[in-house]
Amino acid sequence: MKNIFKYITVVFIAGGLFTACETTDLDLRVSPNDLAADQADPNLLLNSIQLAYGTNMQTISDRGAELTRIDYMFGRNYFNNYPGNTFDGIWSRTYSSGGNGVGDGVSVGISTNVAALEDINANSEVDYSFHVGVGKTLQAHMLFLLVDYIGTAAWSQALNPSEFPAPTLDSGEEIYNVAFGLLDEAESLLASNPPTQGAQDIFYEGDASKWVKLINTLRLRAYKNTGNTSAFNNIIAGGNFISSNEDDFQLQYGTSELQPDSRHPDYAADYTPSGANIYQSNWLMETMLDYGDPRIRYYFYRQVDATPGADAPADEETLACSLVVPPQHYQDGGFTYCSVPNGYWGRSHGNDEGTPPDNFLRAAVGVYPAGGRFDDNSFDVVGLGLGGGGAGIEPIILASYVDFWRGEMAANDTERANFLRAGLEKHIAKVQSFGSLDSSADLSFAPTAAEVTAYIDGIVSDFNAATGDDKENIFAEQYFITLYGGATEAYNYYRKTGYPTTLLPNWEPDPGPFPRTFLLPQNEVITNPNLTQRSDLTTQVFWDTNPPSPTFPPAN
Repeated sequence: MKNIFKYITVVFIAGGLFTACETTDLDLRVSPNDLAADQADPNLLLNSIQLAYGTNMQTISDRGAELTRIDYMFGRNYFNNYPGNTFDGIWSRTYSSGGNGVGDGVSVGISTNVAALEDINANSEVDYSFHVGVGKTLQAHMLFLLVDYIGTAAWSQALNPSEFPAPTLDSGEEIYNVAFGLLDEAESLLASNPPTQGAQDIFYEGDASKWVKLINTLRLRAYKNTGNTSAFNNIIAGGNFISSNEDDFQLQYGTSELQPDSRHPDYAADYTPSGANIYQSNWLMETMLDYGDPRIRYYFYRQVDATPGADAPADEETLACSLVVPPQHYQDGGFTYCSVPNGYWGRSHGNDEGTPPDNFLRAAVGVYPAGGRFDDNSFDVVGLGLGGGGAGIEPIILASYVDFWRGEMAANDTERANFLRAGLEKHIAKVQSFGSLDSSADLSFAPTAAEVTAYIDGIVSDFNAATGDDKENIFAEQYFITLYGGATEAYNYYRKTGYPTTLLPNWEPDPGPFPRTFLLPQNEVITNPNLTQRSDLTTQVFWDTNPPSPTFPPAN
């Protein structure tokens, strides 16, 4: 595990990551681009790029997790849940927009700061190749993600407001090609292991070789999305990608409670004097409970040992839905409408009820990845400083994720089973390593090595024996469980494959079409006369060739 963020992390958390959902943009008190380009500090520029990228990743991951039931989604209508401002902050931090047109105004983000670093590097006697290479790597990933989530992005007319005050957007294919080019440039800059020149690298601590592995891994994810098997396999054959937990790409949080707050944002939201404030996903908890998943005690901390309507009496005051007859579409599918037993107290997809006095009853985030409490059947409350104090991580790309990608792209079921096993082995080992963060926990409740092996053997055996949808569901469910805390790729997988088919439907029988992309950033639409906002969420990414919504994916 990487060392805890230093001073840059403190700014990072305070600025943009102190809640489970995006509520504010980073407030950088001093913008490095307030200075002329030749006066700007390259280290501050790189800091700004990393801060903007990290905030964007946390926000995008949350949106992907909500739509795929890894996290709970509030609200019954998709279009109302995800209005035009959903990607405003992400867009701004990518392009540092202000005024009319992308790239106009004070820079606090990624693209204009990368351009400034390139200019400095070209006109300085000091080698800032490391800064530019890291910046281009993060910029490329963000461009890939903009396409994956809104279907398009700006490039050909971006960052030049004097010539293009109202830039048009480029196609998804064009942006993907731009991102590939940025990765090529980044690799060329980083391959020689350039000096960091004192830069604060909050991801890999200045290890250029790990950045090159990340570059190849970002290529893998893009080839996976587009179904380019030959290019994917060529990267695999080279061997230089994220393949072990030691190379995981993640953010590390701290334990400071006072402003600036350096804790994991989910920990900060749940471990308060007034109790937990996040609802966990009923689908995820029930799926893990049904499987007997050894990670469940690390993911969730139960404050009580039973749940109203499941294995405790219904309670209208604290869990109103426990007294409600499920709607017909939930009955027809045999889905859990309200409550999961054994104290796994969360909410189902789309539940829009008000918040009852259940803050010391609902399940809270656990020790992985949020740095909370390990569930040792103590059934105690959550509060400031408990568990790991918030010293968790934001998983971005883990070696275990890559194993599932390889399983997705595998040539046959034997290979898929092998990668399923490898992904589970890596991820469960990583998750279990977080148990030590909670020094007060009774780790005798932690699964033993034999129990973990038996679990993985059982999953692989079930996968090998299954056929059709059953086989696909096993693989997809295990992938989604593994993506807890960093679920950016779950949204891509679900749109590409339609699995798992076991996801809980929306509470609302007719929630509108499942979002195939999000709306264009409203701030950009308002200020750019060349853009027109979409009227729905049905626009499909260029690599999404499945039938249109609402017939695909299967769950609303």
